[in-house]
Amino acid sequence: MSIDVTVARVGELAKLLSFAPALAAVAAAPAPVAAGATTAPFSAQLASALSPTTATGAAGAPAAPGAPGATPFAAEISAAAARNGVDPSVLTGLIRAESNFDPNAGSPAGAQGLTQLMPATAAGLGVANPLDPVQSIEGGARYLRQQLDHFGGDVTKALAAYNAGPGAVERFGGVPPYEETQNYVRRVLGYAQGTIS
Repeated sequence: MSIDVTVARVGELAKLLSFAPALAAVAAAPAPVAAGATTAPFSAQLASALSPTTATGAAGAPAAPGAPGATPFAAEISAAAARNGVDPSVLTGLIRAESNFDPNAGSPAGAQGLTQLMPATAAGLGVANPLDPVQSIEGGARYLRQQLDHFGGDVTKALAAYNAGPGAVERFGGVPPYEETQNYVRRVLGYAQGTIS
């Protein structure tokens, strides 16, 4: 990967994490580095900017989902969505509905993490630690892609399968008549379309 491509990608990530002005100033004025000198100041700035406290707030709590530019884990969601060919707004809505962006979320049934993967599902998707945000987002995106493929790209059926299982969607020929699943599909699509705040 060339340095120009790397700098461009870092700039994209910077915009997503709302620290573009600081990064742009660093990128726009590169100082010559003497032989043997390190680039620790830039590395330190970048590490600080990408630290979990930046993405989630000073106390480690997720930023308010409705705040402008405050979608937690936005860069990770965009990257996983792109890798798996899913709509990032649908993936964001799914994560909000599943865990409200809490990476430590758990359900009484045993689902864990941002995308609330069950242990067997997580293992099948290659997710070793569902409480790790990056792994959970990637696993959730991969599982959503599997459901989209299984149901011919039908987002409604794929979301219903994510919630109730593909077998239930097949049995009922669409969203099962389960109140939880019907509400889930409505919420995820509402979050994705911005009709629910």
